[in-house]
Amino acid sequence: MRDLAKEIRQEIIRVVGKNGGHLASNLGVVELTLALHRVFDSPKDAIVWDVGHQSYTHKILTGRLKDFDSLRMPGGLSGFTKPSESSHDYFNVGHSSTSISSALGLLVGRKTLSVDGKVIALIGDGALTGGMALEALSHAGQIAKNLVVVLNDNQMSIDKNTGSLSRYLSRLTMTSHYQSFRNHFDAMIEKIPLLRSWLPSLIFRTKRAIKALVFSNNLFSDLGFEYVGPLNGHSIPELERVFSRVKHLKKPVVVHVLTQKGRGYSPAESDPTCFHGLGPFCIEDGSQETNTGKTFTQAFSESLLRLAEENPKIVAITAAMMGGTGLTEFAKRYPDRFFDVGIAEQHAVTFAGGLSVAGLKPVVAIYSTFMQRALDQLIQDISIQKIPAIFALDRSGPVPDDGETHQGIFDISLMRPVPNLSLLAPASAKELDLMMTWAQLQNESVIIRYPKAVSPKEIPAFGKSLEPGRGVFISYEEILLKERKKTSQKENLFVTTGGMIPEVFEAVSLLSNEGIECDVYNLRFLKPLDKTYFIDQMKSYNQILFVEDGIRIGGIGTYLESLLQRNYIDKKTAVCGFPNRYFAQGKRKDILEDAHLSPRYLAKKMLRLFEVQGENIDASK
Repeated sequence: MRDLAKEIRQEIIRVVGKNGGHLASNLGVVELTLALHRVFDSPKDAIVWDVGHQSYTHKILTGRLKDFDSLRMPGGLSGFTKPSESSHDYFNVGHSSTSISSALGLLVGRKTLSVDGKVIALIGDGALTGGMALEALSHAGQIAKNLVVVLNDNQMSIDKNTGSLSRYLSRLTMTSHYQSFRNHFDAMIEKIPLLRSWLPSLIFRTKRAIKALVFSNNLFSDLGFEYVGPLNGHSIPELERVFSRVKHLKKPVVVHVLTQKGRGYSPAESDPTCFHGLGPFCIEDGSQETNTGKTFTQAFSESLLRLAEENPKIVAITAAMMGGTGLTEFAKRYPDRFFDVGIAEQHAVTFAGGLSVAGLKPVVAIYSTFMQRALDQLIQDISIQKIPAIFALDRSGPVPDDGETHQGIFDISLMRPVPNLSLLAPASAKELDLMMTWAQLQNESVIIRYPKAVSPKEIPAFGKSLEPGRGVFISYEEILLKERKKTSQKENLFVTTGGMIPEVFEAVSLLSNEGIECDVYNLRFLKPLDKTYFIDQMKSYNQILFVEDGIRIGGIGTYLESLLQRNYIDKKTAVCGFPNRYFAQGKRKDILEDAHLSPRYLAKKMLRLFEVQGENIDASK
């Protein structure tokens, strides 16, 4: 089993080194996964993974080794659990803190239908900071007679865990002498056949009683669970012994397992945060390719640091995503003004509201897809009360590699209708800085959404001052650095959100090769909109194509097209946005091609507005 664990680690490191992926979390659960599959009978016994990003060993053990090289590739294996891949995967999961709720529902449903089998929820200590997990624990302790919750405790989510719950779990692990004695005693009992049948259960109950005296405030016991642990999560024999006993319990149980994130690969052991989720890297030394330009995340970080230096009231909040959202340097420089609330987006938003009412200027940095979880708080605790705060939505639009659960394509449709909010979309690092500067001066909340991408090259248009509700025109000449034909009229226009500027500029270049000249209107403001100004500016153009990196239904493009159609009956318009479905993993260009948002498709769509066929433009490429 030790050899097998080593081989699995080598395979995970090899494939993630080539494709990118979640490395440290998967290296930490190899033995735990092996023990689960040796004791429980999957898929009859359902193993429900929280987030699912740590399920690589599970995939290898359940018939997917032959396809493991395709991990996170277009058309290949997902980086998360996915029922369409295997009957061993019960849920398509990409967000945290959901496993106990899903497992509880599955267990109760099976009992109702008289279906046999255990249900095991595997959740990390980081995910346990999410309120949904605690809600599920409270409910499960009341109704679930044989739910097994495996708490994988590595004191990490993506960044190092913070908060009282993390310290509480650490306190439960501070019994090394007891653990050592117990491990040796268990091993001795297993070797005595006459005692093996009845003594373990007696010892199990005795140990539980002792722990109840030592830990009189055991959270899990108080919620109605048996508590077992903490266990060495890298000892397969120890895990198997405990799981074998737990398998026969008729009441809910929490098995507390200690693991090391990144185990078996020294670069990941030394820096588990860096190796949590990453792109392709050099296996020999762990070095990674660096971006050739400034990313939007880096631009946000630099802008926030500049503003924080000027304004001591600015504070920053994240939900266990300090590194991913670019707040690492802020936390180092201003530790008393930085708050990592754990995986608790709802709390982050309402907490920001309280900070704002107290007189501070909170900046909340959350991925677009995670902000969906706090929509009610955005409405109830921010918008209705007209409380000012800044929300920086990283990873808006298409998100490479992580698949359906991580695409940030819903934020425009979800948040643009909410009153008392401004919604902005920068096209470059400079525009993002302008928007951050503007946002901190507002008396209502401002949402700034930007992609996981390198900022395009700066041009003069990106540096123009912000005018609320108005965007900026970027002429054909400025985009392609060549003059417009003297006889050419300004007839063709792309109206776009900032995140789609690179693709739109490339479409303009393709159309130029066909003798078609197009200008671009970068919206900047998705809300509010200066409608009068917009309608007046559109009168010079006959063909107008709206492009956005959000879902088309309820999006900004659909709204603006209807606005134009009510005022100009002679305009030819169309809208390009994400269709009403989910998008699997792939690189940015793969996702945009799948959504018919590639530069070639945009160029072809513009040509169709005036019924011209481009000889050199193939929308399928």
